[in-house]
Amino acid sequence: MGVLNVLRIAGSALTAQRLRMDVTASNIANAEATATPEGGPYRAERVVFAPRGRLSFANTFRLLRRESDPAPVGEGVQVQAIVASPQPPRQVYDPTHPDADADGYVTYPNVDLVTEMTDLLSASRAYEANLTVINVAKNMAQRALDIGRV
Repeated sequence: MGVLNVLRIAGSALTAQRLRMDVTASNIANAEATATPEGGPYRAERVVFAPRGRLSFANTFRLLRRESDPAPVGEGVQVQAIVASPQPPRQVYDPTHPDADADGYVTYPNVDLVTEMTDLLSASRAYEANLTVINVAKNMAQRALDIGRV
């Protein structure tokens, strides 16, 4: 696998993790939004990733089992979809709230701040790891060029 492939794969991961951080930040920003233009409370969103390129599900298991076939080479990661979280919204009794129903309950978004902060930290660490991969690949390429000059 060449340096350009490594850079392309790590670059795709940077793009995917950046979107994951943006979606998570949006969830946190809307954690108290009880009304949206679509109606009802905000719904937390999740990013769904998928492999890009030749690394299929079956090939992944072959690679993990270290079968004698030539190892498949992936081409990175891509965002397959951004989906609404299946968690139900939370109900809070607050009859003074302007969005309270007839029984005095307010429907708040299904955003769990602990989960969102954990997801944000995970995405940030994955982003940093891929930056490290890019820097190492760049340094290796530079050293190879330096060897060629001698």
